[in-house]
Amino acid sequence: MKIRALLAAAIAGVLALGLAACGGEEEPSTGPVSLRMTVWSSNEAHLKLFNEIADAYRAKNPRVTEIKFDPIPFESYTTTLTTQIAGGNGPDLAWLLENSAPDFVGSGALLPLDDTLAKADGYNTADLSPAATKLWQADGKLFAYPFSTSPFGVFVNNDMVKAAGQQTPAELIAANQWTWEKAVAVAAASSAKSGKAGLVVRDFDYKGWDNLSTVWSGWGAQAWSADGKTCGFDQQPMVDAMTFLHHAIFTGKALPGPGTTADFFAGEAAMTITQISRTSLLKDAKFGWDLVPLPTGPKGEYAVIGQAGLGALKKGKNADVAADFLAFFTNPDNSAKLAAYFPPPRTSLLTAETLAKTNPLLKPEQLQQVVIDGISSGVVKPSHTGQAEIAQAVRAALDPLWKPDADVKAVLGGVCSAINPLLAK
Repeated sequence: MKIRALLAAAIAGVLALGLAACGGEEEPSTGPVSLRMTVWSSNEAHLKLFNEIADAYRAKNPRVTEIKFDPIPFESYTTTLTTQIAGGNGPDLAWLLENSAPDFVGSGALLPLDDTLAKADGYNTADLSPAATKLWQADGKLFAYPFSTSPFGVFVNNDMVKAAGQQTPAELIAANQWTWEKAVAVAAASSAKSGKAGLVVRDFDYKGWDNLSTVWSGWGAQAWSADGKTCGFDQQPMVDAMTFLHHAIFTGKALPGPGTTADFFAGEAAMTITQISRTSLLKDAKFGWDLVPLPTGPKGEYAVIGQAGLGALKKGKNADVAADFLAFFTNPDNSAKLAAYFPPPRTSLLTAETLAKTNPLLKPEQLQQVVIDGISSGVVKPSHTGQAEIAQAVRAALDPLWKPDADVKAVLGGVCSAINPLLAK
C-alpha cells in the first residue's frame, strides 16, 4: 500500500508539474549548461555510444559543459523518474518506457518537439514513421521521439538445445513447427538435460507482468481493450494463455519458477525473450546462438514491440538546450549509429541491409525476420493512463497465480476486479 501511495503521489506530481509548466516556464539560462538524461540501460556499449554523441554535440556547443547519462534500474525506472520529477529534481531529458507514455504525453510535463525538430539542420521529420510516433503524440504534436521501436525475439543457446537432443528453433521454423507447444517442449528438455533454465522471459521475474504480453499475444489476449475501458484478463484468450504458461512453469518446468533467476547471456538458460539491444552481451559468447521470431500461437504468427521515447522536460532553465540536444541525438547520422542497438523510427534506416551495418553480430535474415517484419506487424506492449497505479494493482492481483495449485481463472477474475475502477478513471 505504501508503494502504491508513493507511485500515485509521484504521478500526481508529474501532472501538477505539467499544469505549472503550462502556466509559465522559467526564463532560459544564458550561462554554462549541464544536462542530465535518465536512461534505463547501464550497458557499457550503450553508454559509450551515448557519450560519443554527447561529446560531438558539446564540441559544437561549448556553452554545454556537461551531458550526464544517469542509469536507473529497469525494474524501478518509472517509479524513480516520476519521484524525482515530483520532488523537483527531474532530469533535463528522460528515456521513457512505452507503458508510461500516456501519462507523460498527457501530463503537459514534456516540451513539444515539432518546432525544434523541424528547424534542425537536415533532420527530415518526414522520414519518421507515423506508426512509430503515434504513441508519443497528442493534439497533433510530438512530445517524445520514439528512438527505439524494437520487437521482441527469442535468443537461443543452440549448444544447450542440441545437447538435449532437440531440434533447434531454426530447424523448427524450417519445418513450419515453431509453435509455443514446441518451444516449451524444447525448453523443458533443455532444462532437464543441463540442470539450467529453459526459457526466460527477460525482465519479467514475476514482477514485470507486461513482458508476458510477448507470450499471451499469441492467443490474441489483451490486458485491456483498445479504448482502455474493458479489462481483458478475465476473457477466454487470456485464461487460455495464462493456463498454458502456468502449466509450462509448474508442470513442464520449461520456465524458471518464482525466486529463481537465470541469465541467458551468461549461459544459464536455453532461450530468452528480449530485444536486439541485448545482442552486444553476446560479443564474447562461448556458445553457439541464434535469434528467431516469437513462436506461433493459437492465433497464428504475431509480434510484440517495446518502445522507448526520448523527451525533454518542459519545466526548467535548460529545456531549450535539452530539446536542441535531443534533435542532435536523433538526427539521421546519429539515428544510424543508435540503430546498432535501438531500431529507429526512420523508415530510411529500417532495412535489413542498413541495420546489418551497425549490428555485425546479427545476420540480415535475423534482422529481417525479427525486427523489420516485427515492426510492420507488431503490437506495442500494454500502456494506459494511470499506468503506474494499474501496474501495481495487476502485479498484486497476479501474485496468487504463481503457485502450483493456483486457480487460473479465479485469479484472472480478481485482476479485473482490482483494475476495473482504475480503467474507468
